[in-house]
Amino acid sequence: MDFVGFTLSILHILADFAGSWGLAIILLTIIVRACMWPSSISQQRSMRNMQLLQPKMKAIQDRYKSNPQMMQQKMMEFYKEHKFNPMAGCLPLLLQLPVFILLYTALMSPQFIQQAGDAGFLFIKRLDATIKSTAGQSFDGKFVVGPYDSFTAGKTAKVYLEDKVIENVKVDRPTKAITVQGEIRPNENFDLKMYPDSLKLTFAELKAIKKVEINVIDNQTKETEKITFTPMNNILAANVPVAQVQSAIHYDVIFLVLLFALTMWVSQKVMMSSQKNMQQDPTQQAIQKSMGTVMPLMIGLTFIFIPIPAGVLLYLVTSNIFQIIQTVIINKQLEKEDNHKAQSCAADEAKKIEAKEVK
Repeated sequence: MDFVGFTLSILHILADFAGSWGLAIILLTIIVRACMWPSSISQQRSMRNMQLLQPKMKAIQDRYKSNPQMMQQKMMEFYKEHKFNPMAGCLPLLLQLPVFILLYTALMSPQFIQQAGDAGFLFIKRLDATIKSTAGQSFDGKFVVGPYDSFTAGKTAKVYLEDKVIENVKVDRPTKAITVQGEIRPNENFDLKMYPDSLKLTFAELKAIKKVEINVIDNQTKETEKITFTPMNNILAANVPVAQVQSAIHYDVIFLVLLFALTMWVSQKVMMSSQKNMQQDPTQQAIQKSMGTVMPLMIGLTFIFIPIPAGVLLYLVTSNIFQIIQTVIINKQLEKEDNHKAQSCAADEAKKIEAKEVK
């Protein structure tokens, strides 16, 4: 199953509904995070229980520190008694990882760049833009290339035969259909070749090919151009013009990176604030505080040096904002549950005391 194609189809539907690809990314992020809301509640409840039980767990560890086997046995009994699963908090993270990889792959894919890369949203000029761009503009007839660039064909091609034109001819294995002939030299046109049997055509149609028009994507820069191939010695060949390299800094993408780091920092602060009233090991508390500051900074710096498209950063920022709101709402819900339990326990104790007095 083509998961990337499926994700892009959903994005296309959302874009038609919302009116823009930027809103489609935001809506898809919200839908995915909302579907994972129950697991997020389970995660925060597990973290809360761990903080509440931390003093008792530490007491067991201190008491049996000289006997690891007995410590492990007592800890297992402790988990069973309090119906606590220490791995429960990891489940939402494991569920989010493949979802993130899928969305990231879809937004980084040549198909998305081809369909919506030049679309803007709010202050974002292009959803496919990275902080520093050395690629030319797509569909201007020229590639900006490096010596080690590779290329991917579009999923369909337009084929001109001797007596007719066939639209939307499927391409077999698009990632391997097109290769560079010879070498790519600075400021010189270069050659691409494609084997005719990559096209889903009959033998008679393959022999009658006059030319083939197909979108070609540079895997390194994501630039896309419509290239015309013509038959030559049992292959399809194209001589591709090269454009002069023009570097540009996209300050809107830099702002997105800073916004991502800020929202991640706020998310960590909100998560830690929910635990400030709980008894916690000082060392663990210091580590969490340090990580809450260092992690956003490290990841933000990573995104400055590693090219991340604006569309992916928009997804990450939306996810962080959703995480902040979700944490606040779930914490209030859990606090109500704790207060209700405390009131129930107090009521039970009062009943026991009254019963003893009557007796």
